[in-house]
Amino acid sequence: MYYRLLICFLLFSAKLFAQQSQSSAFQVVPLGVKGGTDEKNLSAYLLAPISTNDYVCLDAGTVYAGIEKAVQNNVFKVPASEVLRKYIKGYFISHAHLDHVSGLIINSPGDSSKTVYATQKCMEMMQNHYFNDETWANFGDEGKGFPLKKYHFQTLKTGEESAITNTSMTVKALTLSHVNPYQSTAFLIKNQNNYALYLGDTGPDEVEKSDKLALLWKEIVPLIQQKQLKGIFIEVSFPNEQPDKFLFGHLTPNWLMKEMNKLSELTGKEALKGFKVIITHLKPPAMNEVKIKKQLIEQNTLGLNLIFPEQGKRFEL
Repeated sequence: MYYRLLICFLLFSAKLFAQQSQSSAFQVVPLGVKGGTDEKNLSAYLLAPISTNDYVCLDAGTVYAGIEKAVQNNVFKVPASEVLRKYIKGYFISHAHLDHVSGLIINSPGDSSKTVYATQKCMEMMQNHYFNDETWANFGDEGKGFPLKKYHFQTLKTGEESAITNTSMTVKALTLSHVNPYQSTAFLIKNQNNYALYLGDTGPDEVEKSDKLALLWKEIVPLIQQKQLKGIFIEVSFPNEQPDKFLFGHLTPNWLMKEMNKLSELTGKEALKGFKVIITHLKPPAMNEVKIKKQLIEQNTLGLNLIFPEQGKRFEL
């Protein structure tokens, strides 16, 4: 009887541990999911530890319109203005192209005090061209003109882990190539022993004549093997028919899957089965978006769990 009870206890404990190891660590609310011409639905993703309202905004192409969508979908039970001011603890800007920063700029007058995070080159571009007291008021605490000191501009050093103010999370910024020699940023977000990886715009190493994605894959290999990395946000802007010379620092389904296969060579293919890959930055027209999704599904020989986020609809990692 004793041994039977012991075996039952061990089996129950193993099952419970497996359930806990597979439980969600983060919640995501897409505020904007597209690249290109749809100004009300551009790259921006709220990410928070599960069961909290301590969100960071990963890029900020569309902010308020996306929050309103989420409120309509009953993701948030408070007004959009309260989500903007109280729930969003900071912004992470991968690069200073307008489709990744316009929501931050436009909503700054109605926002509350918080931190804007970016690498040095990106921060310089925002200060010189947007928050400069000419194009727009300087809502930051440094830079040109008269700083209003609503936002704290925090420059991230690539490869160094930094605390995210007013959250339990940390971030490590890693460099991407976006029309070499121009750069974008990947943000590796950590909460306790769980991670999420968000990539801004990026081209494939082969086209970019770069090693930035190869270095990024090496960085995350142990996190995937140990099941600590809960998902990767990565862009696919064009269908496979787009010529390489007209990619402009973006990916196609072909190029994404080539990069995922490079990653699988490091992790082992089994490690990527069911692994969550969130596809971002699909560029209109609608027929191209449909084609991109179809091509990705057809080429998914690794068994990835491909997620196509929808504006204002919450999901978990």
